[in-house]
Amino acid sequence: MIGAHHSQAGSRRWILIVLRWVAGIAVLGLMLHFLPLATVRTAIARIPSWLFGAVLLGYLLAHTLGIAKWRMVVNAAGADLDFATSAECYLGGLFGTLFLPSIVGGDVIRLAVGLRRSPRPAGVLAGNVVDRFLDVAAQAALVLVGLVLLPGSVPENLQAAARKTLLACVAGFVILVALAILLQRTLLSGRSIRFRRRLARLRHALRSVSRRWHVFVFGWLAGIFIQATFLILTARLAVSCGLMLPLRVWLFAWPLAKLAAVLPLTQGGIGVREAALVALLAPFGAASHLVLAAGLVWEGVIIAGGLIAGGVAILLRRANR
Repeated sequence: MIGAHHSQAGSRRWILIVLRWVAGIAVLGLMLHFLPLATVRTAIARIPSWLFGAVLLGYLLAHTLGIAKWRMVVNAAGADLDFATSAECYLGGLFGTLFLPSIVGGDVIRLAVGLRRSPRPAGVLAGNVVDRFLDVAAQAALVLVGLVLLPGSVPENLQAAARKTLLACVAGFVILVALAILLQRTLLSGRSIRFRRRLARLRHALRSVSRRWHVFVFGWLAGIFIQATFLILTARLAVSCGLMLPLRVWLFAWPLAKLAAVLPLTQGGIGVREAALVALLAPFGAASHLVLAAGLVWEGVIIAGGLIAGGVAILLRRANR
């Protein structure tokens, strides 16, 4: 019975991932239906292969910094992971975001490895939560920079959408913290001593990392640098496609498009990210077919990077054994 239950749960997860891929492809297909496919294909053909390789290399190097950032944060929470194990966790999560069934993307894979390898699993869980918070804060910082650099150029409706997105992120975080405090006694009532001990370890790990403000600052700055690198690489691909936009426009639109891709509608945000980017850049005079072309090539970079990350994670797993 237990085996049958696990088999059914696994089947549902794989059905979900297939549906998300289908949804992403459907969104892209719908965009290509309304945009001139020939011009999109011509724009993609303008990108030389060496540039794609260089952008892919830059993408992977930026994620190398992401490994160091993730390790710094989880170790500040007491995880005590070496760089090789941290790389296995991080790269496995990068692969899982695109290719494995999970509710919250690659975090499931990242935590599955980290919790098993760390002498203090609570540190891995707490540090991963803090790392995700720093990533969202980095995205919000880029949006704010874009709003500051484009005070009169951003349409009022886009400004309102950006403000609502940022406020929603802040409000969501505040609500989660408030609920955790208010429902603390309710959640603990009737729980076993073992559960209470695990929760106490998690609370201790969160306190441990919260006392180290330099970790927050360096992690946030590293997150901004990583996301800005991805932004510049995308803009460089767009230039090769024939799309010329000021960098401050990308600073406004690109982070918002990535935040929109966090919604669990498609696998890895495929399709949603491109559609959001087309909509956000249209008011600035950007040709939709050129934006879509650059977005599709960047999606190719993400998929290729995810495959490489998965291969390296498998090699690291064998080496760690």
